[in-house]
Amino acid sequence: MSFSLYIAKRYLRSKSTNNAINFITYIAIAGIIIGSASLFVVLSGFAGLRDFTLEFTTVIDPDLKAEATIGKSFVLDSIQEKQLQDIQGIASFSKVIEERVISSFDDKKQPLIIKGVDANYNKVYVLDSILWKGSWLTDKTNQVVVGYGVSNSLNIGLLDYGKRITLLVPKPGKGQITSLNQAFNQIETVNVGVFTVNEQLDGSYIFSSLEAAQQLLSFNNNQITNIEFRLKKGANEDSIKTQIQSVLGDNITLKNTAQLNDALNKMLNTENLLVYLLLTLVSIILIFNVIGSIIMMILDKKKTLTTLYSIGATLKDIRRIFFIQGAAMTIIGSLIGLFLGYLVSLNQVYGPEYLKVYITQTLPYPLSIKLENMLIVFVTITVLGLIASKIASTRISKNMVKTG
Repeated sequence: MSFSLYIAKRYLRSKSTNNAINFITYIAIAGIIIGSASLFVVLSGFAGLRDFTLEFTTVIDPDLKAEATIGKSFVLDSIQEKQLQDIQGIASFSKVIEERVISSFDDKKQPLIIKGVDANYNKVYVLDSILWKGSWLTDKTNQVVVGYGVSNSLNIGLLDYGKRITLLVPKPGKGQITSLNQAFNQIETVNVGVFTVNEQLDGSYIFSSLEAAQQLLSFNNNQITNIEFRLKKGANEDSIKTQIQSVLGDNITLKNTAQLNDALNKMLNTENLLVYLLLTLVSIILIFNVIGSIIMMILDKKKTLTTLYSIGATLKDIRRIFFIQGAAMTIIGSLIGLFLGYLVSLNQVYGPEYLKVYITQTLPYPLSIKLENMLIVFVTITVLGLIASKIASTRISKNMVKTG
C-alpha cells in the first residue's frame, strides 16, 4: 500500500505533458467542489427553512399536551391538579378547552375554533410575542382575543361594546327542536385584542377564558379538553411524561411538540429528501468526470505503468495507484467544496445585508449551518468518488501494462 500511495502522490502533484489531460483533471476536481458546495448550501437552506417554519407554527405549541384518548373531554379534579403541580420539571401548565363554534358579528357568520384558557396560560407562553393590537383577555370574563384573519374577515374592532361577538354551538341531547334557542348554546363576547401567529391560526382561532368556554359548551367546572405543559429547561421529557401519565391515567394521550406538528415535519422531511436525492444525482454526473480523468491519466502513463510492472509491481498495486489518486481528488475536492459552501452559508446568516439573498425586501432567506449536513455531504460525495475511482482503476488490464 505504501508503494501505491507514494506513486499516487507523485502522479497527483505532477502535471501531465498533455495539457488536455490537465484540463480534464481540473474539470473533474471543479465538478466535485461545485457538487459538494451546492449540496451543502441547499441542505443548509432547507434546514433553515424548516427551523423558520417551525418557529412560527410552534410559538403557541406546548412542550407537552395531554388530551383525551377517547372522546373530546376529560375531568381534572383538584387532587390530580395538585399532583401535577408537584412534579419536578414542569414549569407551568394550563387547562384548556378547544372546540369548533360558529361566530356571528354584525350579520356575518364564520366557523371558528374557540380556545378557552385559564389564568396560567400567560405563564406557559409569552403572549406579548403574538399580540398585534390590544391586550390579553381577563380571566373569568366574556372577553375574547381574535386572530388577525378573523378580525379582517368579520371586520371586528377592539373594545366595541356596542357590537358583541356571538358564539354558538349546537346543544347536546335528543328531541324535537322548535326554536333556535333550543338548538344552540350561545354567549355574547367582546373583543379586547388581536393576535397574529401564522395564516392558518390567524384565520380560524379565537381565545376566550376557560369559564366562558365551559359555559358555552355546557361543561362542568373541572371538565376540559386538554392540558398544555411548559417544561423547565433541561428537564427530562420522558421521565415527566411517565409521571404525568401516572397521574392522569391511561385514558389520556400525551404528545410533545414534534408529535403535534407530525404532518408538517413529515412534509418538510420529504421535501428535504427529494432535494437531496436530486442534487445527489447531479453530483453523480459531476463526479463521474473523475472516471474520464483517471482513464485519461492511465493512457498518459501507459509506458510508465509497463516499467512499474516490469520491476515487480503487481496489477493490483497499479490499480490501487489510480484508485488512491481518484480518492484523493474526491476527498480534497469535497473538503474545498464544503469550505466554500460553509462560507456562503456563513455569509447568509451573519454577513452584511447587501451580500445576502432575500425572500422579501426585508427577510433574508433562512439558513441553518449544521454539522450533520456537513457529514452527509462529505460521506455522499466521498462514497460516489470512491465508486467512480474503483470503476476507472479496474480498466487497467494485465495486457495493458505488459504491452505499454
